[in-house]
Amino acid sequence: MYYTRPAQLPHSCIHLFADPLSTQYGAKLPVNAWLLASRPATLPAAAAPVIVGSALAAASGVFRWDAFIVILFSALAIQVGVNFANDLADAAKGADTETRIGPTRAVATGLLSAGQMKRGIMVAFGLAAVGGLYLIWLAGWVILAIGIVSIIAALGYTNGPVPYGYYGLGELFVFIFFGLVATVGTRYVYDQTAPADAWMSGIAMGLLASAILVANNVRDSDTDRIAGKRTLAVIFGRNPARWLYAAMVLGSFAIVLIAVMLGTLPPWSLLTLLALPLVVSPVRTIFTETAGPPLIGVLKGTARLQLVFAALLAVGILIT
Repeated sequence: MYYTRPAQLPHSCIHLFADPLSTQYGAKLPVNAWLLASRPATLPAAAAPVIVGSALAAASGVFRWDAFIVILFSALAIQVGVNFANDLADAAKGADTETRIGPTRAVATGLLSAGQMKRGIMVAFGLAAVGGLYLIWLAGWVILAIGIVSIIAALGYTNGPVPYGYYGLGELFVFIFFGLVATVGTRYVYDQTAPADAWMSGIAMGLLASAILVANNVRDSDTDRIAGKRTLAVIFGRNPARWLYAAMVLGSFAIVLIAVMLGTLPPWSLLTLLALPLVVSPVRTIFTETAGPPLIGVLKGTARLQLVFAALLAVGILIT
């Protein structure tokens, strides 16, 4: 593993470069530093619950395109803001070092300065807030409360006096905010209701979003342990974290099955079972690999699974 430092590059190349990890393994992937810091592979975690919550609204006859577009925009902006904040905080705390086996981090490698990243965080959350104002106008003070709590929670993940992402609470945060809050909150915007189908769908979305984080933390467990970042993979060990990952991924399918059996979700929601083949490769890889590139593939594969799962669940909801 090595990192190309900006001092080794012409000034014009600092913000447009090839990811050293990708170059090392033969891939051609020129990326912009801001795009790299936004961590595109994680963005499906923000889009998936919006898709599902909006499908539930459409099935109830209350869907509107303006709300959908603004919710999706704001959700993606918050996710990018979280990723920027994580990049900044991990660099400051020494969690992103040259021994790390994951993708290049912008601040740790000097591709972006801490000051630039702080401004990027402000822009990302500022854009989310602008979208939030429209949603508040549509749905009232509950959305204001959700927005404030979500941004505070996002900033506190790896920042603040007690960065809970460093104390084994990251998965819980993701489950609540990228599962329950995102799905139920999306559904609430359309007609100010939070029916049971939104909560059950939110549990499934939360499990898959949390699985993405578990995959990330399994990959980084060695360097996180050295840096004092006590994720669940560090606290309990890599093997228990692997089993947790498998339980979360398979649990999302089980939740839909239970919801259908209870009559909370329509039978066509079982279309999500078509996504089961996408589970095989990530689960097998996380149990058999420790190297960086395969485990990066697990993270990306889980994000892809969540997006496909959400799309199939949305279709199943809309068929009814």
